[in-house]
Amino acid sequence: MLVCNVVGARPNFMKMAPVVHELRRRSLPQLLVHTGQHYDAAMSQVFFEELGMPEPDVYLGVGSGSHAQQTARVLEAMESICLERRPTLVVVAGDVNSTLAAALAAAKLGLPVAHLEAGLRSRDRSMPEEINRILTDHLSDLLFTTEEDGNRNLRREGISETKICFTGNCMVDSLRRHQDAALARRPWESYRLPPGEYALLTLHRPSNVDSQEQLTRSLDTAAWIAGRMPVLFPVHPRTRQRIEALAPALPDTLCFCDPLPYLSFLGLMARARFVLTDSGGIQEETTALGVPCLTLRRNTERPATIELGTNLLVGDDQNQIRQAVDQICRGEWKQGQIPPLWDGRAAERVVDAIASFSGASRPT
Repeated sequence: MLVCNVVGARPNFMKMAPVVHELRRRSLPQLLVHTGQHYDAAMSQVFFEELGMPEPDVYLGVGSGSHAQQTARVLEAMESICLERRPTLVVVAGDVNSTLAAALAAAKLGLPVAHLEAGLRSRDRSMPEEINRILTDHLSDLLFTTEEDGNRNLRREGISETKICFTGNCMVDSLRRHQDAALARRPWESYRLPPGEYALLTLHRPSNVDSQEQLTRSLDTAAWIAGRMPVLFPVHPRTRQRIEALAPALPDTLCFCDPLPYLSFLGLMARARFVLTDSGGIQEETTALGVPCLTLRRNTERPATIELGTNLLVGDDQNQIRQAVDQICRGEWKQGQIPPLWDGRAAERVVDAIASFSGASRPT
């Protein structure tokens, strides 16, 4: 038995780390492959260190590029790894280009594929991630779902019930494991922010940052919120360049900083009054933490965060955003509840399924 775990970008690390730890706890052989889709220290190495992940056994170093270039590089490199090591199972996570490419390389060689975070659907095919999710799911032999909507989506697409494993959310496993350490760092003090009295903003989707008009609208919204409370905005260097080119007049209470390590960001998120984001994973993390979340998108592939959790889709509707902020400030936001199986033990259920699939005996 050899389980090949593939990661490529920052969101993959939090999803895969609990599975790596659980496989190691059970002494099950594994191979960790890092494609290098995210490759600088701030986006990669520090996450491995803080999540306690071992150094990758294989680093492919594919780097940046267009969707086609990244996918092609990972596909070619993963084919060589699969031919050389012949893993029993290739495990991929999430919806980035590395996810699809690794799954495709394995499937074409007749190797079984498992997909962590299967079944999520935004129903918006203008998002490259949606294409990656759909194709990866239909290449996979084991589909580990995080919420009931994912199960329904897979059944609707004709995926066999025998392939679907409702395991819960491995990202929440990481959050629960590291939450105390994140809070102990008190990262809000580095920015002189009073806990519970600041907002946290993240933007990374091209629809929000590549359009000058849309970026201006987002900054106007952030500036309005910064008139009520401080706003911390960890911003990617490319987005910072776009903001500087716009030369907007922004209040001092809108604070820009570099992308943050996992523990610092988790601590800041846990003590924020609310979070504004276009990230899928942050929608889940805020629900797990019970922190109000305003999602700057018109759709979400994670409906449990809205139906059960603390999330609200607001798109770029400034009136709706302002009404929601007012509601949060009055203490009238929905409390939310934790979705089923978001209990910090998803990785145990994932590895149970992997061990059963691979014919390995489970420990007593």
